[in-house]
Amino acid sequence: MRVGLLPTHGGGSYRLVMIFLAILGILISTLPVIIVTIMSFSAADTSSFPPTEFSFRWYGDVVDMFMTEDGSSAQSVVSSVQTSIIVAAIVMVLSTAVCIPLAYALARGDRKIRTGMELLFTLPLVFPLVILGIAFLLIAESLRLEIGIWRIVIPHLALVLPFVLRNCIGAMNGISVELEEAAISLGAPPLRAIWDIVIPLMKAGILAGLIFALIISFYEFTITFFMYTIDVNTLPIWMYSRTVSSLDPSTLALSVFIIAADVVLIVLVDKLIAGRANLF
Repeated sequence: MRVGLLPTHGGGSYRLVMIFLAILGILISTLPVIIVTIMSFSAADTSSFPPTEFSFRWYGDVVDMFMTEDGSSAQSVVSSVQTSIIVAAIVMVLSTAVCIPLAYALARGDRKIRTGMELLFTLPLVFPLVILGIAFLLIAESLRLEIGIWRIVIPHLALVLPFVLRNCIGAMNGISVELEEAAISLGAPPLRAIWDIVIPLMKAGILAGLIFALIISFYEFTITFFMYTIDVNTLPIWMYSRTVSSLDPSTLALSVFIIAADVVLIVLVDKLIAGRANLF
């Protein structure tokens, strides 16, 4: 018998409490997005809420930022976006390439070793991001190596690996070893069994890990703030530079574009993970 979360008959205070908590949760999660979206249509030069007049002027400024060179900034928004995308793409590929075989080895290996490895990979999560950024900065400065974009990729990779690994391990836990044994007994080499059987069944975990890697890397600010240079600058750092002295309303319009892209990405991933489309 299926029991509804909100009973249609009776329920009394329970129903009211559940409705209140649902509304409160929706407001907390969506209110910042709603305010930013409303403010992006303000016609005023200052970001005062609520706006008295509305226009698309700041969206025009965003388009101009991407079409013209910004001589007042050390790096343009186009370069910052390109850097963020390149860093996120590298982090996605490397973290996935590392975590898929590692998750397989941990899931099929000794439980004590798995616990220790999971704890080791969780360490970046329990460190304050500020301390982690300082640690990577000290390492980079002590080595005195010009490694370009890898100066940001390596810290992002350390931050992303725990999320990708946990998603891949979660997917591996649902895959029975008997499936591999059956494929091998039918003549498939072990690597072919992994490629044809295990990895497709890990699709949901791999996709979730990829999205976590993309989101975390693309929007990471704290560690990047310690590691960026004049030549290597990401979009969050660029946006911070536009708001550190006074809030530039054009950054709000740019944020709306980013939110729209995130919504499209989430819908796409939902279709892939839910099985309504195929990745492999």
